[in-house]
Amino acid sequence: MKSSEYVKDLQTKSVEELKEDLTSAKKELFNLRFQNATSQLTNTAEITKVRKNIARIQTAINAKAE
Repeated sequence: MKSSEYVKDLQTKSVEELKEDLTSAKKELFNLRFQNATSQLTNTAEITKVRKNIARIQTAINAKAE
């Protein structure tokens, strides 16, 4: 999914759904970092993608809070 499509998808979700997505993204980031530390992660670019998705989710939450 392209980032613009992902952002549009985030804009249609409620704050509760966004918070659930944020929690799952943070868990995924933790797992990726753990795999990277134990040399099991083959594609390290996934860490960057997940970090950017977390930022996008947080931005969507802040936009809805205003």
